[in-house]
Amino acid sequence: MTVTQSAFNLGLFDPILPTPAGLCDPQGRPAGKRFDVYRNNVIVGLSDALSDCFPVIQKLIGEQNFSGLAGIFVRAYPPTSPLMMFYGDAFAEFLASFEPFAHLGYLPDVARLELAIRRSYHAADSSSITPQELQALPTERLLAASLAIAPAVQVVQSEWPILAIWRFNMVYGAENPAMASEDVLITRPGFDPDLSLLPQNGAAFIRQLSDGVTFGTVLDQAGEIDLSAMLELLLKGRAITRIIERDRL
Repeated sequence: MTVTQSAFNLGLFDPILPTPAGLCDPQGRPAGKRFDVYRNNVIVGLSDALSDCFPVIQKLIGEQNFSGLAGIFVRAYPPTSPLMMFYGDAFAEFLASFEPFAHLGYLPDVARLELAIRRSYHAADSSSITPQELQALPTERLLAASLAIAPAVQVVQSEWPILAIWRFNMVYGAENPAMASEDVLITRPGFDPDLSLLPQNGAAFIRQLSDGVTFGTVLDQAGEIDLSAMLELLLKGRAITRIIERDRL
């Protein structure tokens, strides 16, 4: 009897199911115990990968709790890609619906931040403009142009102090988080992602720039914003890759 891929996968991630019928060891014997060992190793390996991907979540709930949580998650959400760098993209939504941790309302957004950091780290490389290039452009041309944003740029918005929580758990000597909503900008000016707190309306400002909206329209629609602080963050983070003047293409 031939074992189908679907039957193998179902048996692999559901501990209640028996060894798939027809699965044998090299001697042709039923693979029961061998399959159980393999099934356990797969779950342990994926759980370890999840803990590597979400170190702050693990610190917040403790290793033992995280181990149990990871076991539940990996069985419900097996990998859909061989690229394990992005495994756990459904983890934030899973946490939001996981009743035992409902009292820790910040957990899903912290998970989204950790996922965004990984996405930034693995994003495609890009060049960036210099502050001098931006300053040299006449105002009317700048307002009519759009600014291309680097693939590594990520923005995470939250009603919780997610950046302060992340720093408190990852940066030695960081201050204890104070209750406040925080929007976080992630850039990658070098090899590693850099995290910064966004000013008011900064998230909408970057989102519109990423959508290709002209700089002048962004300023009209973004609301009250500290433009100098916003541009300083983007330039420091090497987040602007090109100035696109459409009438000069």
